[in-house]
Amino acid sequence: MPPSHSKYANPVSQPREIGDAEGTQPTSPSHDGPSLAARVRGVLRYLDVALVAVAIVVALAYGAPALGVGFGAGGWIVQRVLGEVDRRWVRNVKEPRTQLGVTLFEGFARIWLLAIVIIIAALVGGRADGLTAALMICGAYTVALAIKVISGPPNRRVSQ
Repeated sequence: MPPSHSKYANPVSQPREIGDAEGTQPTSPSHDGPSLAARVRGVLRYLDVALVAVAIVVALAYGAPALGVGFGAGGWIVQRVLGEVDRRWVRNVKEPRTQLGVTLFEGFARIWLLAIVIIIAALVGGRADGLTAALMICGAYTVALAIKVISGPPNRRVSQ
């Protein structure tokens, strides 16, 4: 029979979790960083913002109204920043029903923000500026939607 201080002293011991109290680290395959798929998802996540930056230069080079381009691009980037902040806020909500309500509220609020940006661009600069802002937002939204469709469903959180 092994001595009592041995880890084999209890023949019916519970299986140990990887990385538990003894200070061991979880074992994983040796990777120097995130996988290729994770890096691609990271790049795709902000591709719409990068394309908006490119679209600003292209639109201004072709003579689009600067006010409309600015309002459209600025509105899109502001709503993306708000979306990231809101996702962190939603992750902190524990009850699923409340989480759904918060998600719906923030999604519709960002849509209304974009609609208001288009209206303000049209009121301040004229119809051409409103149309330009609407086209910028519509193009960015189309790219963002295509990325979401291509990327597939988001990773599910494991509830504890």
